[in-house]
Amino acid sequence: MKLNQQLLQINRNVLICFIISASLSAVTAQILSDYENYLNTTFTIIFGYIVYFSIFSCLFYWDNKKRYKTMKSSLIKRELLSLVTSFGVGEIIYLGVRWPTLYYFLEIGIEPFLASLISEIISTALYMLTITIFLRKTKTF
Repeated sequence: MKLNQQLLQINRNVLICFIISASLSAVTAQILSDYENYLNTTFTIIFGYIVYFSIFSCLFYWDNKKRYKTMKSSLIKRELLSLVTSFGVGEIIYLGVRWPTLYYFLEIGIEPFLASLISEIISTALYMLTITIFLRKTKTF
């Protein structure tokens, strides 16, 4: 199987963002431990999204700005549409796993910091798997 550099680069960026976002989300969950579990879960995930997408947007831009300057505009639009679709499906799966698992772990009494990390690992693994499969199936990369 041929390694696809673009796909490896996207997965690398997702992992970098995951590490930073997971760490800061875990701290946020711990700070919000006095709140109700559903509020802790919601605010932790919102904060994680802000951190994740801020960093991912910068990394994606830096990695692809030269590449997109040489591409035709129609190809850029097609690729970006495919990326948005793949990431959108990945986000639905991520959120569908992240919120219930974090909430459940908080409900059964796991320490908020650890609950957030475990939930983030599970949901990010499924997120990365989904994105990789969709980008391969749509032949984006």
